[in-house]
Amino acid sequence: MFKTTSDSVSKETLDFIFRMAYIAELKEWDNRQHLERIRRYSYIIANGLDLSQRETETTSIASLLHDVGKINIPDELLRKKGEYEGFEWELIEKHTVEGATILQGSPSLILKTAEIIALSHHERWDGSGYPRGLKGNEIPLSGRIYAVADVFDALTTPRLYKAAIDVSRGINMILDASSKLFDPLVVKAFEQKIGEIQKIKEAFNS
Repeated sequence: MFKTTSDSVSKETLDFIFRMAYIAELKEWDNRQHLERIRRYSYIIANGLDLSQRETETTSIASLLHDVGKINIPDELLRKKGEYEGFEWELIEKHTVEGATILQGSPSLILKTAEIIALSHHERWDGSGYPRGLKGNEIPLSGRIYAVADVFDALTTPRLYKAAIDVSRGINMILDASSKLFDPLVVKAFEQKIGEIQKIKEAFNS
């Protein structure tokens, strides 16, 4: 069962981080349901990997700040409906580095983890991701966990520039990308927790 917070993380801390994340992405879209889904997906996947309660909760809460670097991206680019040009992709990709820069230097374990996720959540298992082209276990575990949660949510949620795909198809696309785009152990945890993932999708489906 999904646990909201432990004694080590107050509801006030969670609320503050959630609001920070909401403000950072608000100019792109009303992302509150997205934030709830990816926080809970990350928790479920981390739990499926048998991480400690502290690691599981830290990863899930830190995931909220994954796109904090988008606060520096021009509004018109975030709201663009067509394909990005080459130079526009360069600007978009910078949100990973800029997000990590915003979060760096904090003594907080949650913000340290958020820095890692912000920088690494677009890295891919086969080395095809960005910003550093990390491969396999070079990618921090928190980034590998969040990558699966984020891509599943992106696939199954409508955005300004695309329609959502069916949840079952989204699940199959994640499974098919195991050992290619995603850590196979993380995908296995995702697969084992599909029932819980679907419940979260249904509960926060807007």
